Amino acid sequence: MHTLSKQLITILAAVLITAISSTVKGQTLPKNVAKIDKNVYSYSLDGEYFSMFIVTTDGVIAIESINSMHAKGMVEVIKKITPKPIKYLLHSHNHWDHASGGQVFKDVGAKTIAHVEAYEWMKANTGRDMAVPDESWAGNIKDITLGETTVELHYLGMNHGLGMTVFLIPQQKIAYVADLVTPHRVLFNIVPDFNIKEWERSLEEIINMDFEKAVYSHNHNASPLNGGNKQDAKDNLQLIRDIRAGLYAEMEKGTNPMTLPSTMKLPKYKDWAMYDEWLPMNIWRILLDEFMGPFPWRPNHEYQNE
Repeated sequence: MHTLSKQLITILAAVLITAISSTVKGQTLPKNVAKIDKNVYSYSLDGEYFSMFIVTTDGVIAIESINSMHAKGMVEVIKKITPKPIKYLLHSHNHWDHASGGQVFKDVGAKTIAHVEAYEWMKANTGRDMAVPDESWAGNIKDITLGETTVELHYLGMNHGLGMTVFLIPQQKIAYVADLVTPHRVLFNIVPDFNIKEWERSLEEIINMDFEKAVYSHNHNASPLNGGNKQDAKDNLQLIRDIRAGLYAEMEKGTNPMTLPSTMKLPKYKDWAMYDEWLPMNIWRILLDEFMGPFPWRPNHEYQNE
């Protein structure tokens, strides 16, 4: 056979193999899963809540069960991607809408874990769809290593909910953040149980973490399943500070502060989700904090300084 013909056949074979391989890979990845990085995936059942899972050589680490329906869907897609067992389910914090569905993971042999603050609350206030975690941990940081992957669990203290934990895969510079950062959406309605000043401090700590990509539990970016980056945390922090600055600027003019929730606008954020619906409530919340002081608040626990 002519040398040129042999080369052409070799090239065509390589192209065909690549095409087949790409097709197979495309077929094995369900539409509600996105690959964030090597062996790191995001998952969403409904486009409102997002979880993350990591496939290691020794098994799978799942983060955020949400509820039983979401959890069952996540277990199903994990089984489509890998035959490896799910070894861990990690909870970010105590709230029912994030920490339910844990029994689904227990049933497939996973160990469920939450920070002790979340664990104690979940034990005392177990929701209808919530299973008390198998283990709790105390302190500000804990490492979980499975196979070649280490996940750092960072407890940042008081901010939102109880036991709020930020997860970091340092080798790949990937973070998972629940509730503390929501890209391109104004603050969540009445901003329930967020300590605003402590939230700002936590956002600063998140911004100082060494990550480049992030999966956020709620996300209004154009492609939310693909997560986001550190700029999203910076933007959320700036929104809080812009609301406060806007309040003080108007009060210095002599504007009655009680009128500001219905009159103050922040055009910079007009394209963010829920701008018209929730901005007045955001303004009320930060205004009340400035008049009455931070809430919620609690004293330090010994383990917070470990």
